[in-house]
Formats: sequence, C-alpha cells, structure tokens
Amino acid sequence: MSVTVCLAPAQTIEYPEGGGHLWVYLQWALGLRALGCRVIWLEGIDLSNTANARRQRHHTDAQTCLATLKTRLEAFGFADAIALFSLNEESLPLDLTEGCLDLDAAAEADLLLDLWHSLPASVVRRFRRSAFVDTDPGLLQIWMTTGELHVAPHDVYFSVGETVGTPAAEFPDCGLTWHYTPPPVFLPEWPPTEAESGAPYTTVAHWWGGTVRFGGKLFSNDKLVGFLDYAQLPSQTSVPLEQAICLERRYEEWRTRLAPLGWRLRDAWDVSGTPESYRAYIQRSRGEFSVAKPTYVRLASGWISDRTVCYLASGKPAVVQYTGPSRYLPEAEGLFRFRTMDEAVRGLAQAESDYERHCRLARALAEEHFDARRVVGRVLERALAESVSPRARAAGIA
Repeated sequence: MSVTVCLAPAQTIEYPEGGGHLWVYLQWALGLRALGCRVIWLEGIDLSNTANARRQRHHTDAQTCLATLKTRLEAFGFADAIALFSLNEESLPLDLTEGCLDLDAAAEADLLLDLWHSLPASVVRRFRRSAFVDTDPGLLQIWMTTGELHVAPHDVYFSVGETVGTPAAEFPDCGLTWHYTPPPVFLPEWPPTEAESGAPYTTVAHWWGGTVRFGGKLFSNDKLVGFLDYAQLPSQTSVPLEQAICLERRYEEWRTRLAPLGWRLRDAWDVSGTPESYRAYIQRSRGEFSVAKPTYVRLASGWISDRTVCYLASGKPAVVQYTGPSRYLPEAEGLFRFRTMDEAVRGLAQAESDYERHCRLARALAEEHFDARRVVGRVLERALAESVSPRARAAGIA
C-alpha cells in the first residue's frame, strides 16, 4: 500500500523570489515521490490586513503568490499537490482555493512531515502521525527554551545538526529526543556539471539575521558579521570569489565597498529567483566559498547548509566555515572546513591543486551521505515505525 506524506514547508508561498528556499523542500518532496509516496504540499495563507499590506509593499497579492508557487512546482510535478489552510480567522475565498486541496484532505495523510517551526498546533493535531524536522539547529532549541518560539508537539523529532540532543551540544535539548538527519539532495536533479571557463567560487545568502540572546550573552545571527572577518580573502588567493546576496536597495553600497577588495557581487534575486536559475548559478560555479552565521559557529551544532550539498552533488568542491564536530564530514576531501583565514586560504589552494579529483570527491560525498532517496527513506522509516515518545507528547512546548 502506498504512503501519503503531507509536507509542510516554511511558507514558500510568501517567498516567490527564493529559488534556493524552495529547493530545501523540493529535495524532500522529490525524495518522497521517488520512494513511491504520494506527496501533499501544505501551505498556510494569512489574509489579515497586515499580511495583505505587506504583500502590497512587495507589489503582489495572495492570488499572485499562489499562482507563482504553482508555476514553480509545475516543472517538478507538484502543482496539483498543493493544500491550503488559513493562518487566521479569515476563510479562504473559493477563487483562491480553486484547484487546491483543503486541510481536511491533507489531514488524511499517513504522515505530516513538518519543516516549518511555526506550523500551528491546531493544524499538527489534525494528523494521525507527525514528524518535525529542525533546519536551524541550536538556534531553534534556544528560541524554544527562551519562549520566543513555541513548536507544536510532534510524535518524532529530527534535526540537521549532528550535535543536537547529544552531550557535545552547547545548548539544551528542550526535553526532547532528537534524531539526526543530513539535509537531502535529489541527485537526478543535480548532476555533476562542468564549471564555466573562469568561473568563480560562489555562494548564495542573506546577510542579516538579527541577534540571539542566551545564557546572559548576546550573539550575532548576521552572516555579514562572519563574512567581514574574511573580507580581505581575495588578496590572499588567486581564486576568483563571488557573493550572491539579497541586498535590494543596498546593492550598490556594498558593491562599492567590496569591489576594491577583489570581491564580485551579484544580486541573489537576479541569479537565483527560481529553482532553475538557482541550480544554474551553482552549476556554473567552480565551487563554493562561504562563511556561516556566527551563531552556527559559536553553538557548534554540526550543521551543513542545504545549499552546500547542492554544490557537492554538482561536483563542486566546497570551502565552508567549520560549524562543529562531525562523524562523517571530511576536512579536506572535496569539502574543506576552515576555522581561520589561513585555513580558508589553504582550503582554496588545496581544492585548486587537484581540482578534478576534488570535484569527484565532492560528488561522491553527496552520493554517500546526502542522497535524498536514502536520507528521506531513513526519516520516513523512523517516523512511521517509532513508537510515540511520552516526552514528545507531554513536553510543555506548545
């Protein structure tokens, strides 16, 4: 008998320019379908005056956002899989929901696979079986502990941080049992691709994330803060370096500041606004160079970006900042994890010294550890088979 899985992404409907954001959830959906599952794509819509005003500032509306999402998903065969529910007291109008499933239909699924930490508890309770996947390890557990975030109770909990829920973690487990899962990449959609001539090492990112207070200390969650520690890197390497950043009106300001240092700068929405353009940008690159948010470095959760695994799958060496101990991530074989400027310079030099070999090692690493069929399969097996933990149901986090 086939299994129906309702996948709850983090509001892809409200972020039509986020090609990379959409890929996070497409990897799971494609992996589930490859395993023979029927997939439902669950989206909540806020039709409050505040939400509508926010959309108007971005020159869009709920109907257009939904149409854009359907267009994005159509290329992957999920346009007819969307289920909608209201995030407030407003009923969804028929002209918006036409052609979509409703929450009643979605709740008939065998499993809710929730990747959105703010999915309402009233929605989660509708499902007979639920699994939560944490994609912000360390940060999420702090927000839960401080009460800034209330995650609905689920039956099973997963995290993409290797140290979450282990003695190595420098943050609480919130009284829950966390199972580790790597972020998946659907390999057939990410074949090894030769870089364009003269291509730079690139990355795609947001720079701003605010601050996080924990244990009486204030931590920066701005990726920009981490990046500035490596702003002089181009002067210490012959490798061309490029950042694709969501800067909007501040693009020219930062281009003027970074170009003299040797950085190429691109507007992220120009090069990665759709799933196809995001993939093309990564596959045209020679490799990835990226720092992490300071909180990921400080909390040492063992996180690796879903973006980085796309580079690896595409046969691109990745030189990325160290975010904690790992049982399987290499330090200098297709993936180079640096802690200092000297290590970053050395990582780029090592990747270039035997480039074709490191391209092969990058792809092999993706095949061994991040293949969506296997990653999603393990999550699905545990989520459906594991008995419900009393701690999970009784935890006072809803």
